[in-house]
Amino acid sequence: MSPILTPLFTVIFMMLLGSLVQKIKRLPANTDLVLNQYVYYVAFPSIMLIVLAKTPINEILQWGFIAGYSLAMMITYLLVILISNLTNKGRADLAALRALNTTFGNTAFIGMPMLTMLFPKQSSALTAAAIASLLSVIIFALALVSIELYQKKVTGVKKEVEQYSPLFTIILSLMHNPVVIGSSIGILLSATQFELFDPLSIALKQIGMTSTPCALFAIGMVLAKVNTHQDTPDNKKSLCNTIIELSWINLAKLFIQPVLAYVLLSAFNVKGDYFIMGVLLAALPTAASVFLLADRYQIKVVMSAQAIMLGTILSMLTLPLIENVLH
Repeated sequence: MSPILTPLFTVIFMMLLGSLVQKIKRLPANTDLVLNQYVYYVAFPSIMLIVLAKTPINEILQWGFIAGYSLAMMITYLLVILISNLTNKGRADLAALRALNTTFGNTAFIGMPMLTMLFPKQSSALTAAAIASLLSVIIFALALVSIELYQKKVTGVKKEVEQYSPLFTIILSLMHNPVVIGSSIGILLSATQFELFDPLSIALKQIGMTSTPCALFAIGMVLAKVNTHQDTPDNKKSLCNTIIELSWINLAKLFIQPVLAYVLLSAFNVKGDYFIMGVLLAALPTAASVFLLADRYQIKVVMSAQAIMLGTILSMLTLPLIENVLH
């Protein structure tokens, strides 16, 4: 079996397990909400902190790789923003979440093990995955701020929006976000080469390792809940729109972004293993953390869960195909 398929099967299994547990009702009905809150506030910030802190800052500064990969993400992000604004004018929150679904790849849970299996005994595998994860955090923060600014505008918090400049509002949003806080601390520790107390480092790593399993399990539970309500008239009427939305989101994530990464990494003269890694990382399905953000702000929660599940399944076909083309 291709090394690429192993982590993908693991992701799907965790989602299916969550769906099964929800179907047989062995846990409280709000378990998915509790898991999401735990991952958002505790586990995911912990894993971002420790991964970034353990990555030497000089290994992160691969400028050609950074430029090519980040531009591929940003162009995809802006393209989806444009399309979303054409279909849902004025809904900056929807546009930001859709764009995040098409750019925030599963570089941690799928990318890292996949690259280490494809490139054994090469430290560059973890470095490439760490760089991609760091760039993804920036995209995540951009989408998060866009959503927060929109929701402040429509929920009547006009005084704060009018009192402070947009830049200051963005800074406030970032300062209060647990994911951004954890990532910032990790980067600072990496840059200063500060060594965490071993027991604290181990504890953060152990807590962080629960982030993806819990998030994927919660996604499975949400999908099970969705299936129980699919027979309602409203859902039947919107089925066609859902299929269209899921299709173009996964088209952008699994095809457009890796094609852009291929072109841009070539343009920045990135060669060898880093080139192959960059394209494969760009072709990864959407990470579970996008669902956490969707659930946190109650925007397209079901769509995000379905997009992650569908994208992960489709990537079992697209990733081996891309790997064969690159080699």
